[in-house]
Amino acid sequence: MDATNALFYIVILVMSIVIHEVSHGFMAEYFGDKTARFAGRLTLNPLKHLDFFGSILLPIVLIVSQSPFLLGWAKPVPYNPDNLSNKRWGTMWVAFAGVLANFSIALIFGIILRFTSSMALPSSFYFITSIIVIMNLALGIFNLVPIPPLDGSKILFSFLPESAISFVSSYERYSLIILLVFIVFFSHYLSPILEFLFYLFTGLAF
Repeated sequence: MDATNALFYIVILVMSIVIHEVSHGFMAEYFGDKTARFAGRLTLNPLKHLDFFGSILLPIVLIVSQSPFLLGWAKPVPYNPDNLSNKRWGTMWVAFAGVLANFSIALIFGIILRFTSSMALPSSFYFITSIIVIMNLALGIFNLVPIPPLDGSKILFSFLPESAISFVSSYERYSLIILLVFIVFFSHYLSPILEFLFYLFTGLAF
């Protein structure tokens, strides 16, 4: 991958992550918690959200190593579950909001790609549109993995009984190691799901 394409990948990834995080904050505000707004995090300014490792270093390493799956994350948007009007369902929807935002973006641009694929538009249009779809699908799928701090873990934990608190605490203690092991050894298993959804959204082969 040349430098220009790599730059496109990183810019699209960062903006997709920012939208993902801002969606968490707006959903929390919908359920009554304004922590994200008071912290100045309900903004699309990427500088407010970037995490050096998850937003910059990891994507660069994955691109250089020609990984089949580009991953990343930003600093989590803060929220206080005690402020939510419905703590259990509010927590679940706050977690799911980011995934829903990514899948929505992928669907919108997938439909655009589906209905313009037969037109003689510049190749750069198809390249950028395809990357937007792929990147947002990848983020949505990746964040559904139930490993902290990914959203899938928060969705899962919201359904667990109070008696599972000790398990959750132990699981979170080793979450970074588990997450890194998953990224290095198992993330490629998500590729078939990505390929299927890309075809479903765009009607095109991955």
